[in-house]
Amino acid sequence: MPRRSRAREVALQSLYQREVNPGTAPADLERFLNGRLRMPPLVDFAREIIAGVERHRVELDAMLDARSDHWRVSRMAATDRGVLRIALYELLHTDVPGPVAVDEAIELARRYGTDASARFVAGILGRVLAERTAAPSATTA
Repeated sequence: MPRRSRAREVALQSLYQREVNPGTAPADLERFLNGRLRMPPLVDFAREIIAGVERHRVELDAMLDARSDHWRVSRMAATDRGVLRIALYELLHTDVPGPVAVDEAIELARRYGTDASARFVAGILGRVLAERTAAPSATTA
């Protein structure tokens, strides 16, 4: 598994832990990140994802609600929700190329979700990518 993919996986695990156990101490999260990744650049990358998702959660969840037919964020499986939040954060707030963020999310959904998770994640993120590619041409026309 490529290193940044591994950092995304550990970020997903950390976000899941914080969601199901909001009282998780920051020191415990740091021990987990360092123990699982063991390379400072990867720990920093995972930490950046976690902090970004938490900082932008309201925005990310609003986007997910608007793009998921018949599924409110609160009804989504926790792993699917975490995968989608990470991908949207990367799409909107980092320089990670869109197709890379989507591919990484689909792989995480396959690994941690149900049989339908990868398709669900791909559908929502496909809408976001389509909107992003359509938006620049609409403003230049």
